[in-house]
Amino acid sequence: MSFSDQADRTLELLSLTPGWHRLRDLRQDCDDETVTAIVGEAANFAEGVLAPLNAVGDRIGAQVVDGRVRTPEGFAAAFRQYAEAGWLGMDVPEKFGGQAVPLTLHAACAPLFERGCVALMMAAGSTRAAAHLLAEAADEETVAEWVPKLSSGEWAATICISEPEAGSDVGRLRTKAEFCDGEWFVTGQKIWISFGDHDMAERIGHCLLARTNDQPGTRGISLFLVPNLIDGKPNGVSVDRIEEKMGLHGSPTCAMRFENAGAVMLGKEGRGLPQLFTMIELMRLLTGCQGLGIASAAADIAEDYARERRQGGRPDRPPVPIVTHPDVERQLYEIRSSTEILRAAILELATVMDLARLGTEPGLEDFTGWMLPLAKNFGAEAGFNAANAAIQVLGGVGYTKDWPLEQYLRDSRIMAIYEGTTGMQALDFLTRRLWRDEGRGLALFLEKARDEIDAYMSEHPAASDAVLRILDGFEALSGRMMAMQGDPDAALYRADAYMRAAWTAVSAWMALRISETRAVNGLAAQFAFHCARCD
Repeated sequence: MSFSDQADRTLELLSLTPGWHRLRDLRQDCDDETVTAIVGEAANFAEGVLAPLNAVGDRIGAQVVDGRVRTPEGFAAAFRQYAEAGWLGMDVPEKFGGQAVPLTLHAACAPLFERGCVALMMAAGSTRAAAHLLAEAADEETVAEWVPKLSSGEWAATICISEPEAGSDVGRLRTKAEFCDGEWFVTGQKIWISFGDHDMAERIGHCLLARTNDQPGTRGISLFLVPNLIDGKPNGVSVDRIEEKMGLHGSPTCAMRFENAGAVMLGKEGRGLPQLFTMIELMRLLTGCQGLGIASAAADIAEDYARERRQGGRPDRPPVPIVTHPDVERQLYEIRSSTEILRAAILELATVMDLARLGTEPGLEDFTGWMLPLAKNFGAEAGFNAANAAIQVLGGVGYTKDWPLEQYLRDSRIMAIYEGTTGMQALDFLTRRLWRDEGRGLALFLEKARDEIDAYMSEHPAASDAVLRILDGFEALSGRMMAMQGDPDAALYRADAYMRAAWTAVSAWMALRISETRAVNGLAAQFAFHCARCD
């Protein structure tokens, strides 16, 4: 496995991303030498500090000791090193102690860290996202107190949404917040809280949704910051248990209880869920990076093993490396091409998110909103699928704990579930990104893809024509799905197939960008299959 090779692939694909060139012109601090140095240092840190903890964290796991969570040995020190090196706050504004680099650079480095130790990075992901949320939504006093501490890793943060009887159906939350003598107090139970408690930071702030009035659904829900400590004393926050999970053993998934816990409201009352999306969107992009990190590692393991493992060939001669067998070659190609297509898509999305923040052209937010469900879900699936396929390449040894692939498979399975399940992403993609947004993100995707493909026509005419046919087909399919608003149940039944058709169209665009023209025919067949499921 080579972290440096992954860094090189990232830099190569970044250079092929049109939006990056526009962003670099606007950010003079993002010259090639600086960016190469940053991504290279990320690879070194991931390989030298994080990767040695991955198997340890899986084997030991987190434990509750005397009512507090104890993380695996080495996690706390690595978290401090990660923060002190500036990685935790790398895209947080400088006035809050961050480095203020573009989100694109974070998206370039994050898959390296996730590859190193995805379980430990769960704490870093929520803490970084909370720093951005508080900087946007909190009052000045809270911002000044919390954001620099989160950026430095002295304090940490979580996101608290789910409850025993309310998961994706957020409108059924029962945790309550009451206003008394000028202060808010929260009482209730939250579950599935990653690093809900731990020993890696002095203080933990919970970004928590709670009901503040009797209005039905999400209209009665507000957003709060609930610290585990106030003035150094317990604030009514406790851990009921750590879930026993299939993977991510080093990441304590906690059931939390809040008993009259002091809280600070973030943003406006009754606008908790929309406000929390500042955090959710960053974490959904990060999920794509998690999947990419694991897929990259799995692809490297499969390729290295296939070059070294010798089996088959003529019986009167020494066995040959299995990489020479056509079927193994096919498997390796499919793993690698899907991984690099995902890498290109994540860099594309991140650059456009940066450009949207800078206000370079109208409508970019529609495109990023359209792309986020795709990056989240298919990044998650890519991690699992690559690990699964790599196990097949290794054969029986891939199924053993002698190789990390079985851990990658277990760790990545949850990624298509948390931060919004596949089904929820498909519903959002159809009902919000197509219907509610009236296809604005779709239109910008088609415009961007077609404009770029024109540049490839002379070099790759057949593949360019094939991708244009996929785009035309997806535009027609979108028109049919738009027309189904009058029959929502029928449309929702087809939402998964529609989202998969969209990802296939994006993948075909990215395949052409990175000259993976051999992948286009397979993507065309996949696209036809998903279209048939929509009919």
